[in-house]
Amino acid sequence: MAGELIPRETLLVRVTLTLVIALPAVVTRMAGLDPPAVAAMVIFGAGVLAAAILLMWAAETARADMSGALALAVLALIAVLPEYAVDVYYAYAAGTKPAYTAYAAANMTGANRLLVGVGWALVVLAFALGVRRLSRRGGRHATRGPGRRDVRLTSLHRTELGFLTLAAVLGFIPALTGEIGWYMSISLIVVYLLYLTQIARRREADVEELAGVPAWLVTLPKRVRRTATWGGFALGGIIVFVSAEPFANALVDAGASLGIDEFLLVQWLAPLASEAPELLVAVMFAWRLRDADAIGTLLSSKVNQWTLLIGTLPLAYRAGGGAWSLPLDSRQTEEVLLTAAQTVLGLSLLIDLVFRRWEAAVLFLLFAVQFVLPGEDVRLYLSGVYLAIGFSVLIARHRDLGRAMATVVRPR
Repeated sequence: MAGELIPRETLLVRVTLTLVIALPAVVTRMAGLDPPAVAAMVIFGAGVLAAAILLMWAAETARADMSGALALAVLALIAVLPEYAVDVYYAYAAGTKPAYTAYAAANMTGANRLLVGVGWALVVLAFALGVRRLSRRGGRHATRGPGRRDVRLTSLHRTELGFLTLAAVLGFIPALTGEIGWYMSISLIVVYLLYLTQIARRREADVEELAGVPAWLVTLPKRVRRTATWGGFALGGIIVFVSAEPFANALVDAGASLGIDEFLLVQWLAPLASEAPELLVAVMFAWRLRDADAIGTLLSSKVNQWTLLIGTLPLAYRAGGGAWSLPLDSRQTEEVLLTAAQTVLGLSLLIDLVFRRWEAAVLFLLFAVQFVLPGEDVRLYLSGVYLAIGFSVLIARHRDLGRAMATVVRPR
């Protein structure tokens, strides 16, 4: 399981640097300090980033003591807990602060669109650069035929694609009803639990070769390794607990003080901080030509974010004093529609288990358009473009869609 080991000195530098990044957030929160909004955004944003790194390392290391696809899915969920913590806080606070309702929707849609529009495209770019690097060296991977130009998934990933299809259909309901209702919570959480059940029954996937800090940690004696793993989970969880709430509030306050739309800060900066470690791990896998591991990791994250993350928001809203359904205004409805439409296109491009360079370029360019041409009309037009391309591709690949849906009822 362990890949190329990093030198001990490099290991210590990485761990120390991560803890140093987290330290200001812990000290500021424990000392009860109240820094200016922009400073707080940086301090606690760094804390969220450090927590995400620690949780990612712990989750990767835990694979040495946990086997099976179910374990991989659970560990993938743990690795994105910082994103959940920030978004759930916004939904919880919205129960007494109605303005925070918009931030809960913004964070959720931003995380999903960033993952697909940027994360998936980065995997293809890193893989292409990795192939080019080995081609120049005359590496053995360079002679495997034209298929090595494209990122490929394994047939086992049809389970994720099948459940993402179910979630993609359900994802349009909030855009049509103007709310994320309690019935959405039930439906999406059930879909996620069924997903966990199905992958627990399927054939065990190939064990991933670890790299970086986890690759070094798995070489330790079992007792020491497990202590390090649970210590990483505990420390990461504490830092998330310390950082998530003040970071979420600081984003809103910083937007107001800087004259920047706080909706945009919440939508893009928070997910970028919480998901950066996972994106970096996926890019590293792709660079080493482990394309199935790279895109498979992000696909699993997309499934849990488009099911469990959305499903928890109404529950958090209710726990915070709100109603059973999280209301959406016109802008939030458009954002959810755009995210659901992007999900359809992303699904259609992966459904045949091959992710081509031009497909990644299409996803990234459509993602970038929203920043060049912001506005209500653009969001609606983009949704139409996503859906037109997505449904056209799904129709052409209907047999692959059928194979993916078959895994929902018949585990592999």
